[in-house]
Amino acid sequence: MTRRVLASVALLALLASGCARVSATRKQGSQAGGITAHAVKTGLNNPAAFTFAPNGRIFFGERLTGNVRILNPSTGNTPLFFHVTHVVNSGEQGLLGIALHPNFPTTPYVYVYATRTLNGHLRNQILRITDSGGSGGGMKVIFSSSTVAGVYHDGGHIKFGPDGMLYAVVGEAHNSANAQNLAVSGGKVLRMTPTGGVPATNPFAGRRIWSYGLRNSFGFTFDPRTGHLWETENGPECNDELNRIVKGGNFGWGPNENCSGTSPNDTNNSGPTPRILPKRWYTPTIAPTGVAFCQKCGLGTKNNGKLFFGTYNTDNIRRVTLTANRLAVAGQAIVYDHGSSILSMEVGPNHAIYFSDAGGIYRLVLG
Repeated sequence: MTRRVLASVALLALLASGCARVSATRKQGSQAGGITAHAVKTGLNNPAAFTFAPNGRIFFGERLTGNVRILNPSTGNTPLFFHVTHVVNSGEQGLLGIALHPNFPTTPYVYVYATRTLNGHLRNQILRITDSGGSGGGMKVIFSSSTVAGVYHDGGHIKFGPDGMLYAVVGEAHNSANAQNLAVSGGKVLRMTPTGGVPATNPFAGRRIWSYGLRNSFGFTFDPRTGHLWETENGPECNDELNRIVKGGNFGWGPNENCSGTSPNDTNNSGPTPRILPKRWYTPTIAPTGVAFCQKCGLGTKNNGKLFFGTYNTDNIRRVTLTANRLAVAGQAIVYDHGSSILSMEVGPNHAIYFSDAGGIYRLVLG
């Protein structure tokens, strides 16, 4: 138990304090490619999750309050869209994910992942909210975790894939055995229909599970060139991971994990084979978070096709170059030092890459 807590200490400390490490002046040093950041809106309250409407408005969730707001980048206004009730925010809990229906606003659904308590039961849930002229209503629970939500390891990122299905990552609730148990949702990437149903093409009949053997993740995205799913994984104190998620894949986290030998083999050693090792791992840990691909993102041609992800412990953004077949990692570099921890990353309607910290939302630009 102590070993698992250590890797979460730095992350938990900042999450609990809101914006304790956010400075008034951004440290906008670049280490590769002249990349820096432009503040879209600061003075926000823990925008741990955000996403874009087609018209450029930004829907974001306040992790600690359960409020969903809409940011107009032109005016800076952030009116309340909806308040999610019964949200709990101890440790890593709270309002953790947000997504819009692929046909939004024609299909006016906003999806939220949140840790909630109802009648004394603590669960991670996905909620569907109906947008009516900028106001939310008609909340419906479309998924509720089978495992009790933990103070740590709740996951929470949600996103629609290129197949029109809703993907979600659920942490293993600080119980490594959950990750290998196909009867529960903890420690998994889930895939469901927009109504929360089980797609017939899922690898395990009657289950939302897409892949398993995962510990806790704060970010994933899809390669726009291939459709492959890439995920950042927070490990124990000996290594973090960058994974390419595959259908039905077992990524090896479970009750046999340990940090006594060579990473990542000893932290990916549980459950039936084959077990899939990460494409990149990080020792010492960096707490990787949001991830996004650059596709004509305004950072120059040399960055097209590259994967970018943020870190919580080291406050920077890394650029990952994939191999020619885009199945593995060829190299990486730190390209931007933000000076405070990175939360989520998303691609806007203009293809630019945006990210959030505990106090604002920013856009990556060339310095």
